[in-house]
Amino acid sequence: MAAVVAEVPIVADGEFAVGMELGSREAVIRVMKEYAIRRSVDYRVYESEPLTFYAKCTQYGEGVIGLSGATISQDHSKLDNTIAEAIKPLVEADPLLKVKSVIAEVQSKLNYTISYWKAWLAKQKSVEKIFGGWEASYEVLPIWFEAMCHKEPSAIVHFETMPAYQGDDLVNDIRVLHRVFWSYYPCIRAFRHCKPVVQVDGTHLYGKYKGCLLVAVSQDGNNNIVPIAFAIVEGKTSDAWHFFLTNLRQHVVTPDGVGLISDQHESINAAVARSNGAWSPPRAFHMFYIKHIESNFLRKFKAPYLQKLVVNIGYSRTVREYEVRYQRLRERGEAYTNWLNRIPREQYALAFDGGYRWGHMTTNLVECINSVLMGARNLPITALVKATFYRFNELFTRKRSEAEARINAGHIFSELVTSKLHANQLASGNIQVNCFDRQNEVFEMREMPSGLEYAVDLRRHRCDCGEFQVDRIPCRHVFACCANQRLD
Repeated sequence: MAAVVAEVPIVADGEFAVGMELGSREAVIRVMKEYAIRRSVDYRVYESEPLTFYAKCTQYGEGVIGLSGATISQDHSKLDNTIAEAIKPLVEADPLLKVKSVIAEVQSKLNYTISYWKAWLAKQKSVEKIFGGWEASYEVLPIWFEAMCHKEPSAIVHFETMPAYQGDDLVNDIRVLHRVFWSYYPCIRAFRHCKPVVQVDGTHLYGKYKGCLLVAVSQDGNNNIVPIAFAIVEGKTSDAWHFFLTNLRQHVVTPDGVGLISDQHESINAAVARSNGAWSPPRAFHMFYIKHIESNFLRKFKAPYLQKLVVNIGYSRTVREYEVRYQRLRERGEAYTNWLNRIPREQYALAFDGGYRWGHMTTNLVECINSVLMGARNLPITALVKATFYRFNELFTRKRSEAEARINAGHIFSELVTSKLHANQLASGNIQVNCFDRQNEVFEMREMPSGLEYAVDLRRHRCDCGEFQVDRIPCRHVFACCANQRLD
């Protein structure tokens, strides 16, 4: 079966025919492998030369009736490489291609259903074919970033390298990747329209070379998650977090008065402390996830029956609520409140955070991004970076289309905020308002029929219920004041 230089389509029924011409020896071999899998047969190679490829069906001489209906083995000798080649375009377009999509593609192209494990192996082979080995992927990364920045000049990429050693000997003229920070311009631009609050967290990589992927996310007025920056670093060390937070502050999160939410890890605290005020009051306010405090409390005291109380202390919207719940914890043992006292209240309790966390108490935003990228954590480094690019390019393209549709329909205000405001407005009907200080916009009111009393300070954006200052959205008491005084 000679390979001649011409490209003629394979005949429609998928069978070989005398006179068929293919463009290369490799094309001949590929077509033979695909044919063998589709027909559930195998072949043995007897001669393989640059201009000649001679192979014979292993069932030659046994008759061909019924061969097309035979059951092919998952160990078919031509299966792995053929599948890897067949799915290569899909993996190149999306390195996070799901294994079930690989199975569907093979079924479509080769009319054969492979096992999950075989599909997973085929995907790994395709990844290696596209991105090369692990070392080659590191070499390609700067080239890919350079090409990306050429197409998107406003993107931010910052490398840190270190000397290369062979044993104890320094290798001259070679440096290796230590850390890299990047942010796509749509992410940078999107943050200008988000709440001034940032969540940061890291997730471990599981490839040949270990490390961590650090992620920063924010949230818009419709509660949509907005990824804003990434970094690949050596681990969750103080130096790594300092590298990430410094670049994040310099290039993406530039306004003052922003909230930073993280876990309690000492490496992050140390990085914030050495930021020269960039992440400290009044420029920024560092706060903790309540779930991380809860897990640390449980690890310390092994008291699961107190977990919910600790969480509720953090969720207290008013000082009164906080003090009542704090006292309950203290009654169960001063050791519990002594441990909690080591954490500044403004870093974990809504009642004292000044509204800088915008009601965010959990890691949900970052965990959502980590779940999207979970399949990329065992990919070569360039494939991982490409995965962030393609996934979030698709995200922003979709969100832009949705936003344009909303604008064209006249729905330009946040549905979430509109819904909550409407609910608060309806709830303001059974509130008696007394003007305490009209000049300074301070009011006293009583809810009926409960008789609960609240004070509202419109100028300072405060209400005794705590919702106005925590959620940054007018509560029902604020609506009652405005309606009573005919204020906009």
